[in-house]
Amino acid sequence: MINIVLCSFSYHTRKFHSIDHAGFDDYLFRLQTEGSCQITVNNKKYTIEKGDLLLLKPKEQYELNIEEGQNSGDYYIFCRGSWIDNWWHHSKKPTVSRIKLDDKILNLWRYLIIEEQRPSSEQDKNLNDYLMKALCLLLERYVNETTIVFNRPPAVTRMMRYIEERALSPLKIEEVAKHVELSVSRASFLFKNSVGKTMIKYTQEIRLSSALDQMKYTSKSLEQIAVNCGFGSYPYFHKVFKKTYGVSPGIYRREE
Repeated sequence: MINIVLCSFSYHTRKFHSIDHAGFDDYLFRLQTEGSCQITVNNKKYTIEKGDLLLLKPKEQYELNIEEGQNSGDYYIFCRGSWIDNWWHHSKKPTVSRIKLDDKILNLWRYLIIEEQRPSSEQDKNLNDYLMKALCLLLERYVNETTIVFNRPPAVTRMMRYIEERALSPLKIEEVAKHVELSVSRASFLFKNSVGKTMIKYTQEIRLSSALDQMKYTSKSLEQIAVNCGFGSYPYFHKVFKKTYGVSPGIYRREE
């Protein structure tokens, strides 16, 4: 289980300075949500802006400086535990990453703060543990996307998000292209060139992933699943599924 030592929100409107040359005993997650500040980690200076995520492992030297007249707001978490140790070491964790501030991240972090502020007798440690793990995995996804996004046109990222949000409904390439104000040919070229697959293929992968979950965890008929997952009809679902997995949906379901 993850031990959350401290989880809260801070906001500074006056000059503020904090330094720890010895480094903290815990992992630090810090997300800048408002304004800016200056941070020094292991003698390297960073100007932190809104949307910047700071990730520090134990014992890293840390200094925070907020100048007079410089507002700064952030969410932060100090935590420890074997799960965090394993999570940290299984992939590279940049010290500072620029991630998107969307409702998924902010609401999850706020919920965790609220739960951690409850009296100890009222806290559900299992819930807090799951929330923290979910936050770690979501932050990791955003950090990885940031690394890729530096070489990806913003329009492609917008197309990907648009498809992800609407893949389980009827969706046309023309709609995706219109969303980013590009012609169909230009949108299709940019997407394939950046993602390595067509918009149709990307959409099918999302639909198939959802279909697999419904086949495994529900008793819905394959016809219902085909419609629920955006394929429109069972014959089309059958064709795409068999081409991808080598067997029909019915056989796959019976063998699972």
